[in-house]
Amino acid sequence: MSVRFAYLAVLRVFGWLALLARSDRAKDTEILILRHEVAVLRRQVKNPRLSWADRAVLAALARLLPRNQLRQLHLIVSPRTLLRWHASLARRRWAYQRRAPRRPRTAPAVRALVLEMARDNPGWGYRRIHAELAGLGYKLAPSTVWQILKDAGIDPAPTRSGPTWRAFLDAQANTIIATDFFHVVRF
Repeated sequence: MSVRFAYLAVLRVFGWLALLARSDRAKDTEILILRHEVAVLRRQVKNPRLSWADRAVLAALARLLPRNQLRQLHLIVSPRTLLRWHASLARRRWAYQRRAPRRPRTAPAVRALVLEMARDNPGWGYRRIHAELAGLGYKLAPSTVWQILKDAGIDPAPTRSGPTWRAFLDAQANTIIATDFFHVVRF
């Protein structure tokens, strides 16, 4: 609480105490003047911005009035608004903060290691990198490795840069035929 706010609060309390010494006629005149000021301000400002201290004072003073008189007053806030303020205060006070369950963030050192492995071994996909990290003792989901690679702009499942299946068969054709047709039986 700031010093300025405390000073203004003390002045306001002394002003209320000074009202006790005044006559009823002076109080009624002041009420009429204040009501006229409120009417003029309402014409100029449609939605006033109230601080939490203003809300607290209005809510506390509104409790002192009977319900039927509170409805007849033309306050800058309606009785429904006062109830909404009270409900939100109670909700904030008694409700636990709800957070959606989330995975813990991956450490920057682990992210750097994943990216280094991907750069040093371009043929490895995210599952192979995950397996290597598991062998090193890092507990990380394969989908996390996939997301790290994707965020870095690296293809999580690299296209294999090797011979096609047709080129492999052409290169190995002689060996495959020799193996399939010749069988040595030992007695």
